[in-house]
Amino acid sequence: MLLRLFKGTGPGVIFLIIVTLLSVWFSAFFKLHSHFSFYFDLYPMPLYGVISSIIGTNPLPGIILSLALVSLMSFLIVNLNTTLFFINERTFLPAFIYILISGLFPQYQLLNPAIFSALFLMLAVRRIMEAYRVQGTAYSFFDAGILIGTGSLFYANLIWFGILVIIGIALLRTGNIKEILLSVIGLLTPCILTFGIYYVLGKDLKELWSLLEYNLFGKPTFFIFTRITIVAVIYVGLITMLSIIYLLMLMNTKKIQARKTFSLFIWGFIIALGVYFILASVSVEIVWLAGIPMSYFLTHYFLFSRKKVLPEILFTVLFFLIMLIQILYLK
Repeated sequence: MLLRLFKGTGPGVIFLIIVTLLSVWFSAFFKLHSHFSFYFDLYPMPLYGVISSIIGTNPLPGIILSLALVSLMSFLIVNLNTTLFFINERTFLPAFIYILISGLFPQYQLLNPAIFSALFLMLAVRRIMEAYRVQGTAYSFFDAGILIGTGSLFYANLIWFGILVIIGIALLRTGNIKEILLSVIGLLTPCILTFGIYYVLGKDLKELWSLLEYNLFGKPTFFIFTRITIVAVIYVGLITMLSIIYLLMLMNTKKIQARKTFSLFIWGFIIALGVYFILASVSVEIVWLAGIPMSYFLTHYFLFSRKKVLPEILFTVLFFLIMLIQILYLK
């Protein structure tokens, strides 16, 4: 019943999105004095440092800004499918799922550099896919590199998703060396400009280098998993794996552009998992990035699974698990 309601495309679905968003984020507004500092607050990347200094120490403006960014992300996630139509159905369901995933870790529902970087990753994916069937050199790969490089000035570990631009070239093009060089130049440009600005302003370049090194290879704030969070993460992981397997089974039935789009998201998900398990500097904030491909995988499964009852059950359990996390976090 719940899934059928959220799969709709009528005007009432917009209202449901707003209600779901506020429900998933309500605990953040009731726990204003319980937020603690993460490593990215103590050692902020340059652009995130500017934002956090403007916001100040009061957590409320940061939560409101983060909520606005999640709302924007939800729009962009739906809009990408509307533009490329790779799921083959117009639906708001990816926005619902991304919002639900954003409620997995209430401790991170505050001003967070990973939320900013998710926005840049989303825009970068759009630019990568715009290179499909472009005649001549596709300069959109340069734009994608710049977007990821700029996003890494908020959240340093977004830089590893520069690999996704190279993968995009391999998926969409015929191994154009010029496009690879353009993407690498675009990726490095924001960092080079940052060092240049620091030099002109007379700031310590060694301090900037140490900041980058710590954010990329240092140890983040240790996250303590509660029992309900462990259950929810395992559950989300299992249904995501199920949705990916189902997608791979149907991949050959899809149009070429849809196959390439889903392939790009599968690689993006693999990169997110890889950096989480390999790098000590990456914690559960990576969910803001991993949640993008997950929202599409789960949407595809929930929409096209021939077993109508099972998707309803899986979606309902996901919905109430996230709500339970929010309720228990208030205690």
